[in-house]
Amino acid sequence: MIKFKGLISALLLLTLFSACNQTADTADKNDTDPVASAEPADIKDDQTQEVYNHYLALKDNLVASNPALVQSSGKELAESLAKIEGCENTAALASKIAESGDLETQRVNFTALSSDIIALMKHTDLNSGKLFVQYCPMANEGEGGYWLAAEEEIKNPYYGDEMLECGSVEEVISKK
Repeated sequence: MIKFKGLISALLLLTLFSACNQTADTADKNDTDPVASAEPADIKDDQTQEVYNHYLALKDNLVASNPALVQSSGKELAESLAKIEGCENTAALASKIAESGDLETQRVNFTALSSDIIALMKHTDLNSGKLFVQYCPMANEGEGGYWLAAEEEIKNPYYGDEMLECGSVEEVISKK
């Protein structure tokens, strides 16, 4: 019976790690700065570019698990979103993130915010570059969560260092 429980435990751990595309070989990766981003895409509309840049800062601060910086970047994002007609509800979501000092609450609100930002970016025109829609199946207690990134490499904002590489690229948004 003890061997059976051990086998079950081992299988559960194996499933956990395979679900998140974890790799054992991290020696080739630069782990000194988990939030260093690639150059963001160049978006035709300056206001949407500003929103995207602030969103990336918010995402990177969540990756770094720094709630104070998340609050600051959430505030900047809310101010940028408020300038775009039709983005009032999305600005309110960013404000919720800015008002909370609790990292877990910030990450929960980031899920809905990301859905809105992804929809906005899918309907915008790019001059150059790519936007990567990424997904972690384990975020939000197994409900999953999407986010945008400037790079293809996964840097998970829902778990930070706990599961930095958990996720996959689900879609690439590029110049039409």
